[in-house]
Amino acid sequence: MPFAYYDKLSAARQRIYRKSDSIQTLGIPPGLALRALITQIGDALKSENRTATQSACQRLVDALLQGYRVPPVRVRVLTRRPADGYGELHGLYEPEEGKALAVITVWMRTAQRKQVVAFKTFLRTLIHEVCHHLDYELFALEETFHTEGFYKRESNLVAALLLQLAAHEEE
Repeated sequence: MPFAYYDKLSAARQRIYRKSDSIQTLGIPPGLALRALITQIGDALKSENRTATQSACQRLVDALLQGYRVPPVRVRVLTRRPADGYGELHGLYEPEEGKALAVITVWMRTAQRKQVVAFKTFLRTLIHEVCHHLDYELFALEETFHTEGFYKRESNLVAALLLQLAAHEEE
């Protein structure tokens, strides 16, 4: 069932929404073992090292996007989330413009308490923004919407990444 804003979309945008909603699964590209990269993100976040966190995020995103065979993005990790009367911004995807790469921005600290974001929340936010990029580049959607299908793709990919991490921890 479409979200409430669906009815306010033009017919063309509703078609894009329905196409997005129909794509419900997304796994890790075949042959990618990403446990070490995921661990590096967790370790860098835990040490509260913004530069190391950004580097680790960039390496994970690069590996995923190469696996999907789509254009790269630039990942920025900033310190404290921006906030306004509506809440905190967790992540931001800015599509490519001209020759400039698309940019994913995530923040490693909450706005109010200035605490480091929990690892799984941070990873989910990063992957959420990656999914916006994949909507354009992998699925060739003209626009990226928050549909049930979008959230299912995000959840599938996060679960697959965490499964790689958990498989190692059980060894």
